[in-house]
Amino acid sequence: MTKTMGNSADLSGRVAVVTGSTSGIGYGIARHFALAGCNIVLNGLGDADRIEETRAGLAEEFGVSVLYDGADMTRPDLVRGMIADATERLGSVDILVNNAGIQHTDRVENFPTAKWDAIIAINMSSAFHSSAAAVPGMRERGWGRIINIASAHGLVASANKSAYVAAKHGLVGMTKVIALENAGSGVTCNAICPGWVRTPLVERQIEQLAKENGTDVESAAVNLLSAKQPSHQFVTPEQLGGTALFLCSPAAAQITGTSLSVDGGWTAQ
Repeated sequence: MTKTMGNSADLSGRVAVVTGSTSGIGYGIARHFALAGCNIVLNGLGDADRIEETRAGLAEEFGVSVLYDGADMTRPDLVRGMIADATERLGSVDILVNNAGIQHTDRVENFPTAKWDAIIAINMSSAFHSSAAAVPGMRERGWGRIINIASAHGLVASANKSAYVAAKHGLVGMTKVIALENAGSGVTCNAICPGWVRTPLVERQIEQLAKENGTDVESAAVNLLSAKQPSHQFVTPEQLGGTALFLCSPAAAQITGTSLSVDGGWTAQ
C-alpha cells in the first residue's frame, strides 16, 4: 500500500506506465509520479534523441528507473506487449495512465475514415487493451490505479470533433465499467477530464484558428479559451499531474468510476 496518510502519496517502488508521455500532459504526470518515487515507463512519439534525453533526465533528476517503450497505440498486440514487458523488466505495473491521443477536426460528412479509425484506436481502444493487460496483475497484488485521461469532450460535445468526442465519451464509459468490475479489489479506475491545456496538439488548433481568423496566435488562444473555458486560463500539465497523484493516494482509495473535471468551469455551464 502507499506509505503516507491523507492526500499525499509515497509511490516508492511502484511502477507507472504513462502512454503519450514524451511531452505535454503525459510528461507532466510522469514527472509527478517520479517525484513521488515511482518508476516510470514512458511511451510516445518524437525524435529518438530527444526522447532519450527526456528519459535519462527524468531518471537522473528523481533517482528512479525510467524506461521507454515506443509501442504503436494503434496496434493491440504492441499495447498489450508494453504492459507485459514493463512487468517483466520492472516487476509490476501498479499504475496505468492512458493518455495517448490525437485529434482531427471536420464535419461528419467530410470526416476521413482513416482519421476516424486512428482516433478511435489511439484515444479509446488502446486504453482497453492496456487496461485488459494490466488488471490481472493489479488484482493479484491487491492494489492498482487506472487513470484515463479523457477530456471535457468526454462529457460534452463540440462541433467538428465527432471522432474525438466519441472516443472520449467511450473512455468515460469504459472507466465506469472497469471500476465496477474491480470494486473492492484494491484496484480503482477513474477518468480525468481536462479542459484546454496548451499542449502541442492544442497549439496546432490555435495556429489553425489564427490562420482562419487572420489574427495572431495569442489572440487566437484568448478566443479559444473565452468560447469554452470560463476561467480564461489554460489548465497546466502540472495541475493534471497533481490530480493524477491524488488518485493514487490513500485519500482516494474509495474514489472509483468517477470523472474529475479539471476544466476551468467548462462543464459547469
